[in-house]
Amino acid sequence: MSSLDVQDFIQQNRAVAEQVEKYRGYWESEKHWEPRREFILRNLNDFEDSQLDHLLSLSMVWANNVFLGCRYSTELLEKVKEMAEGIIVEDAPVFKTRDEIVKKQQGR
Repeated sequence: MSSLDVQDFIQQNRAVAEQVEKYRGYWESEKHWEPRREFILRNLNDFEDSQLDHLLSLSMVWANNVFLGCRYSTELLEKVKEMAEGIIVEDAPVFKTRDEIVKKQQGR
């Protein structure tokens, strides 16, 4: 689903779009919310209503990893990256681990 596809989906499915908008955190900027909303919309049909909290949690894991550099287990990150495949995040920050920074410093 490209950003145009997301917009088309929202236009055609107003009730679903309005429901998903309720899951936006007050702290989320448009830059953070739009990709997370796309993540939710792309995966909504794969989760039953009783599993919605799980989907929302996975969307936060993905957004926290992409935008804040939070780290999670390899299995969890592989799962959310697979679920987010094709979502384009413009100007995503690049994070370095302490080990990467130390290695670079030692190489000087």
